[in-house]
Amino acid sequence: MFKPLTQKSWAGIGAALALALVLPLITRDPYVMHVMVLVMIFAIFASAWNLVTGFGGLKTFGHHAFFGLGAYGSALLALNLGLSPWITLWLGGLIAAAAGLLIGTPILRIRSMPHVAIVTLGFAEIVRICIANFSGLTRGEMGLWGIPQFEGFTLPGIGKVTFSPADKVSFYYLALALLVLMMVVIVRLMRSKTGLAMLAMRDGEDAAESLGVNLTRMKLMVFGLSAFIVGVAGAFYAHYLLILTPASAVGVDLMISIIAMVLVGGLGTFAGPLVGALVLTVLIELMRDLENYRLLGYGLLIVLIVMFLPRGLVTLRERLFPRPQE
Repeated sequence: MFKPLTQKSWAGIGAALALALVLPLITRDPYVMHVMVLVMIFAIFASAWNLVTGFGGLKTFGHHAFFGLGAYGSALLALNLGLSPWITLWLGGLIAAAAGLLIGTPILRIRSMPHVAIVTLGFAEIVRICIANFSGLTRGEMGLWGIPQFEGFTLPGIGKVTFSPADKVSFYYLALALLVLMMVVIVRLMRSKTGLAMLAMRDGEDAAESLGVNLTRMKLMVFGLSAFIVGVAGAFYAHYLLILTPASAVGVDLMISIIAMVLVGGLGTFAGPLVGALVLTVLIELMRDLENYRLLGYGLLIVLIVMFLPRGLVTLRERLFPRPQE
């Protein structure tokens, strides 16, 4: 299990959350709000992938399949069955979790992590091809549009809360609430006996098994939970953008971006995926004016960070202000 949070850690968490809560009071610019909503969607995705890879030690490169399944599942249920997005949001997560358990049951018995990585990547490609070809249901490469938005509601003391493309603030606070909820789930899990067993499995499967850890059950549990969280992120993404294409929801470049965010922020840490999602999402928006050189600069920065901060940006403070040796 993890060490208790220090006063400085709690202060840092409180300051970050307070800043996130007051940001719309500082600026309600739709573009800024849009970028921050994307940051939080990717932060949820990155944290879920970090849970299964950074904490669980399972090398999987196909988590974008669960993002796409959650997105398309929620959108199609809302479109075809008339269900509320507030319900399909969670149903999308359950669809992704069911797919994770289905694919995880045979492949997670394999102890060769490279094989697990390739099989999960292949599964994601199968999902993308199916979505692209089932055009009668998903509209294929033309894109699935007309996805219902979240219905508004009334909060006591605040008033009417509406969701519209013109005002992103409601989406911002909903994304923030989902991010906080998912991080609380991950933190509570990792501070439990199950979290300790996960770390033991990551550090040595044979040693963990000798201590009584059921490896297959543990792998399925963390894989299914991670898929559920990613599916919820995908479902929110669908009802936020209101249009889906196979490339945007299940493209391999999405998975590459998520992996980069986790590695840049810090693999196997709580804050790493959040920091990586914020830095890389904002960075690529700032470099839009570079046009053809944008991705070159983006890639160069990732290489430099991985080379000089191999444990991620979360270790930057330790490098700049090392603790005195006792």
